[in-house]
This record gives sequence, C-alpha cells and structure tokens, in this order.
Amino acid sequence: MVDLSRPVFLRSNVICEPLVNRWYAWSYLLPPATASLYFANHNLKLLQSFVTSPQVHVQALKRPEMAGGPFINHPANRVEELRTLLDDTRKKQKPLLELAQALKDLDALVQAEATGGSLEPLYERVPPILRGYVELVYDLHHRPSFRVIERLLYDGPLYDDSNQSFRLSLCSDDQRPFVLSTPRLDEPGCRWLETPFQSPLIDELCKARTVAKPLGFFMDILRANDAAAIADLFTDTAPTPPTSFDGPGVRIRYLGHACVLVESRTTKLLFDPIVPYQHGSGPARASYADLPPFIDYVVITHNHQDHVVLETLLQLRHRIGTVVVPQNTPGHLADPSLKLLLRRLGFRSVISIDQLDTVEFEGGALTALPFLGEHGDLDVSSKAAHHLRIEGRSILLAADSNNLSTEMYQHLSGLIGELDVLFVGMECAGAPMSWLYGPLLMKPLARRFDQGRRLDGSNADRVLSIVDQLKPRQLYVYAMGAEPWIQFISSIDYTDESAPIVESNRVVAECTARGMTAERLFGYREIRLSDSGGSATASSTRS
Repeated sequence: MVDLSRPVFLRSNVICEPLVNRWYAWSYLLPPATASLYFANHNLKLLQSFVTSPQVHVQALKRPEMAGGPFINHPANRVEELRTLLDDTRKKQKPLLELAQALKDLDALVQAEATGGSLEPLYERVPPILRGYVELVYDLHHRPSFRVIERLLYDGPLYDDSNQSFRLSLCSDDQRPFVLSTPRLDEPGCRWLETPFQSPLIDELCKARTVAKPLGFFMDILRANDAAAIADLFTDTAPTPPTSFDGPGVRIRYLGHACVLVESRTTKLLFDPIVPYQHGSGPARASYADLPPFIDYVVITHNHQDHVVLETLLQLRHRIGTVVVPQNTPGHLADPSLKLLLRRLGFRSVISIDQLDTVEFEGGALTALPFLGEHGDLDVSSKAAHHLRIEGRSILLAADSNNLSTEMYQHLSGLIGELDVLFVGMECAGAPMSWLYGPLLMKPLARRFDQGRRLDGSNADRVLSIVDQLKPRQLYVYAMGAEPWIQFISSIDYTDESAPIVESNRVVAECTARGMTAERLFGYREIRLSDSGGSATASSTRS
C-alpha cells in the first residue's frame, strides 16, 4: 500500500510547460490584443496548413535549418488530433479572433478616413468589440493610428485564463519542438495541470524541487486517483543544496544564454532567467535546485521569447522578491506591457523603469541604459541594457543591444565610469523582422525590406567599438542561444562557420591580445570579483 504521507521532491528533469489552448505561453500570446493577432495570423494558419498538407511540414523539418520555420513538428499520423485542436481553438478563442478582425478593421478605417481632420467622428465607427478600449491618434506628421488601453482589456472578458494549463513531462535530453510553431499534444507519460497561471498551485508544485511535501498533497494538485499515475514525477532523494554566497566581493554565475545570477553578501539579482532541467546528459549546467532560496530581483532586458521565459519565471515566482522590467510604449501593439502581464500572472512586486532610471538596493544600484536595435526597427521601448553597481564593482549587461551609434556609448561612458565586467550579446545574424513580429503587421512588408530589418545584435566591429569607449577589464560574450536547452525557444544551431561564432571569436582574440580577460560563455561559468579590485574565474565542475 502506498504511503501518501511520504515526503517527496519534484524530480529535476520534470519539464513544466505553460500553455494557452495547448500553445506554448510566451509574452505576446497572453495580452489580449497581441494574442488575438498571433492566434488569428499565426497559430490558426499553421494548424490549417498542417491539416491540409501534413507531409509538407514533415518533409520541411527533415532539414535542420527549417527548425524555426512555420512548420508543426508532429508526425502526419497525428493530423486528426491537430484537426480537433484547430476546431477547438476556433471555438475557445472566438472572442480573440473577433478582436483580431476588429483591430484590422479599425486600422483600415483610420488609414482611409483620417486625413488630417478631427478624429472625433470616427469613434462612433470603431468596431463594437473595441469601443472603450482604444484611443485614436495622429503622430506629428499627421499619420493616423490608434492605441489600445491594455489594462482595460485585461480587466474585461477578452482576457480568459480558463484556457491556461501546464503540461508536465520527464526529459532525458534537451530536445523539444520549437515553441512558436508546434502546439503541445498528449504524449505518453505527460500529465496536465489545468489551472490558470496565477494559481498558487504551480508555486506549491515547484517548491517541491527543493522542499519535500507529502505525495498525497500532489495527488490532490494533479487530480490523480492513483499514486502510481504520478509517482515517476517525484523522488525521495533530496537535491544537493546550493552553494550559498555570503561575500566578500561578488559572485557571478552564468547559467546559459542571457541568464546571469549576480550575488553579493546582501543582494541576489537574476537577469533574463531561463533555467535548464538536470537530466544527467549534455553540457554542464545549473538547475532550479542550484539557485538561491530567495532572489531579491529578477531583471528583464527585453520582451523577446528567449528573455521573458514564462516557463522559468512561473516556476521561480515563489522565490522572487521584485521583477524589474523595461517601460513599454503604452498602447502600441508591438510593445505590450510586461508590468501588466506579470502582475496578471501573480507576481506580487513588478516595477517598470525607463532609460536611466535607477533602482537602489543595499550595497548597490541598478540603472537601465538605452538599448538600440534588435527589434527590426519597430517602435519598441521595452528594452534596456543594465548597469549594475554592487559592492564597489561595476558590471554592464548589454544583452542583444546593437551598437548602432558609437556616440551613445561615448555619452554613457561618463555615467558608467570604470567598468569591471561587460556582458555583450553577439547574435549578429538575426532573423528577419517578420519571423517574430509578422502576425502583428497590418499589411505585408516587402521581402527585401524584411530581410534588411533583422533581429540582430552587434558584430565584432561594433563590440570592439563599445570596448574602446567603455574600457572594461573583462569581457564576456553571452546571449548567443548556443546551449542545447535553448534551441526549443530560439531554434539556433551554430556551426564553426556561423557568423556569430566567427565574429565573437574575433572579439575574444582581439580583447585577449589587449591583455583583457575575454571569453565566449557556454553552459555554466562562475566568475568571482573580489572586494579589493582583483578578480578570478573558474569553470564549473558540474556534469
């Protein structure tokens, strides 16, 4: 007989994917306005394409370079399940699909009728579903547009969290289908937690990664009638406790991609969290059990799916004090508010900061710096590099910021002063703008323009120009999406000839020749900054 009072831990290789109507939840698939356009212009079109011609998708994905393309990664024999999902999505997301059409109709209205005169007469012609949720505006060139009132949309019937759920499964490697193109279906061994993302149930489940609870408690959460049905998700073995850091100086831990944990004696800050699962294979890594029990600040650099990873954020929610996000441009369809979203998802303390705003904490301060490029020239404000002063040390995390203006770094150099460590992204061969933002466009963009407007970071010349201006003592190339556990969300698979690898090799070689510490990071890395100005680095011993 099973002892339901037996304390158990959630296994380190349990994947916990947040889903909206079986699609992977990312930060544009939840705000009602953007969600409506992605469901209408991307998700439903993918489903219809697969149902019509499943072999086209199967054949396309035999080519590795198509992994991030508009192809569903399921075998052709699952076409009926996807047909059911297509019908179900049309039914459950009907209000959002009507909202998407209304946004398109409103845009057509203002483009045709707003020719410089007063916009007041057009309010009575706003599609009914949008009335009271939009403001009609001109810019200073008298070009018409509109803004959505995001908070009202969240508070109204168009934000429906009944379609939210979590899929739990066990992994033995890092391979997962690309999240923007492949809905999640029932698979052998997977379990479903049908609950809104803001529910405390996910907190209770994820606490068990480090703190045991009775097996019967999880039977209730997962609505299991038989303990054997969920037993493989749990273990009696406690994880190894994390190595605490109480100073002196600063410990920096690189956890993959743009995820960096900075710790002092008093404060712990986690940037762009995406935490891998520990399953005993693949490159060295840190997992959830290796993180501090409490994280004072989670800091987000920009609103892309590989930097705002709700899968990780929701699993850490119970450990997080405050989330710091960049201020968006209110009402712009391409720039939804991260502050509104995360508060809606149950994060208690979320603050947004504008360029050059500062958050002070014991022993230091965090300042948001301008972030250029990487968004296909769209008017997106929710992006920031971050300058961190902590225990007398100076660290800049520039993520994917593209050095389009050396003069900006000249202006910033006086503000930053002496710089100990620079983290800079070099994914300089980014995707065309439409790869991510295409569903939001009201009219197609010519291919030649789309190919030129890319979601890219700095190349070698631009990074070296930053180095010339800021003169860091140490430089680390990160945010490359190179780790295998990132590919499900980035689709990146480099070779030695890939431009970001070639360019970053050049930067590391040049900085090393100048006598600097320089490295392209991968997997797991620990960096120590002493409180006396010296520094030491050490590779991980994890496997």
